[in-house]
Amino acid sequence: MTQPIAPVSRHAYLVGGGIASLAAAAFLIRDGHLPGANIHILEEAALVGGSLDAAGQADQGYVLRGGRMLNFSYRCTYELLAAIPSLEHAGKSVYEDIMAFNEQLKTHALARVVDRHGHVVDVTTMGFTEPDRLAIVELLAMPEHLLGTKRVNEWFRPGFFTTNFWFMWATMFAFQPWHSLVEFKRYLLRFLHEFPRIDTLAGVDRTPYNQFDSMVLPILTWLQGQGVDFRLGSQVTDLDFAPHATTKTVVRLHYTRSQVAQIQDVQPHDLVMVTNGSMTANSTLGTMTTAPVLNAAPGDGAWALWETVAQKYSDFGRPYVFDKRLHESTWESFTVTSHGTLFFDLMEKFSGNKAGTGALVTLKDSSWLLSVVLAYQPHFINQPAGVTVFWGYGLFPDRVGDYVPKKMSDCSGEEIMTELLSQLHFTEHLPAVIAEANCIPALLPYITSQFLTRAPGDRPQVVPEGSTNFAFLGQFTEMPDDVVFTVEYSVRSAQLAVYKLLKLDKQPPALYKGQHDPKVLYRALQTMHR
Repeated sequence: MTQPIAPVSRHAYLVGGGIASLAAAAFLIRDGHLPGANIHILEEAALVGGSLDAAGQADQGYVLRGGRMLNFSYRCTYELLAAIPSLEHAGKSVYEDIMAFNEQLKTHALARVVDRHGHVVDVTTMGFTEPDRLAIVELLAMPEHLLGTKRVNEWFRPGFFTTNFWFMWATMFAFQPWHSLVEFKRYLLRFLHEFPRIDTLAGVDRTPYNQFDSMVLPILTWLQGQGVDFRLGSQVTDLDFAPHATTKTVVRLHYTRSQVAQIQDVQPHDLVMVTNGSMTANSTLGTMTTAPVLNAAPGDGAWALWETVAQKYSDFGRPYVFDKRLHESTWESFTVTSHGTLFFDLMEKFSGNKAGTGALVTLKDSSWLLSVVLAYQPHFINQPAGVTVFWGYGLFPDRVGDYVPKKMSDCSGEEIMTELLSQLHFTEHLPAVIAEANCIPALLPYITSQFLTRAPGDRPQVVPEGSTNFAFLGQFTEMPDDVVFTVEYSVRSAQLAVYKLLKLDKQPPALYKGQHDPKVLYRALQTMHR
């Protein structure tokens, strides 16, 4: 009879320092009882956090490449955060911090969509025609395998993409008409419970600070306290598998650190988990006076490693489906740091929302399809008084602006601010707002690559068939029903990997399925007919 492996003798090697690996490390300690010192996280960058990044100083400007919203249905994420101690409140968890913050500061957007005249659009009606409603109902009932690699715009009529619903849905989740219809269907089902409040985003949970300071930093601090080994500046380039025909067992990792080739031997009872692909790969930053320069080189280490290991087994996915279509996956965000409150004062007066109580303000007629959001201040732990930070993005950076005659991707931070302020009709305040602002654009060529049309097998299973010690993590894995571009997807993949590889008698929390609740269905149908 095979003796169970004692946790103290097992090591785990986690490739990538994003939320998926951080969550996997936490579950390995909490549920697998591995000593922290036996967990090794190899990250090619100089810091962890992956796409949940946020950095900077008030004098140089802060940078958020993206922002994530949370929801009560993120059961895996909330279970994880409930086990992580708060950095600010002794005896409390990160989850309790987030819940207390949202109890104090309710989201209820009063200016979700704005037209070209600077008028707030009434979005209490979805704007659907009867054919739109029928198309949605038919899509919800259609099995995924019959949808194949269809795009969203192959299912819906052109007028669907001018409805209030589309402007709110597309900008909340960053969907494009050419994205995967399968993923769009999953989103409709996954967030069916949010239909009745899509116009206010009242169902959104926010973090007290940006997601790095509020989520990554507490998890990192706890893992460091547990003795987890962080090997930063380490790029894993290949994995060696044992030459078995029926099983997949990693025996060796190859990586470079400080330009020196390294080898890490792996025992059969050790674990290896790889985050394959990256939505923020090859991102570049601009300044107030310069535009970011597109980095169209092959993707970073996360993509390169996936391409290498995918050649070893046919069920390891097809990375080329996601990393070779930059024209379909690129958009641009920008972070504005102001030494003053003028823009916040103008926006609060215009929108009727105090900072932190609103949501995305989408300028639906802007050629770049601009959206901005004012978070509760301070948004960074080290943010001084009198400094304000807000974030925005454009879904169409390849289009010429309406006021600045350049593509968004060719614009400096000052030019993006000029376009934004002109769209909002704040032009009389433009010189004063720009004088106190530092706008840093971020061009993101892979940001919606996980939304691209795909076929079964393009994304690998979290634990591939026959794997004895290996798993994939993150946004480019296949987990039925749940949706990518969420923190929840990465955390769920980590929890699933840990439980399966350790053969624990546990399962991640069941996926919330509002479509099985008659009340949720009824309210969604009511909303569709508004």
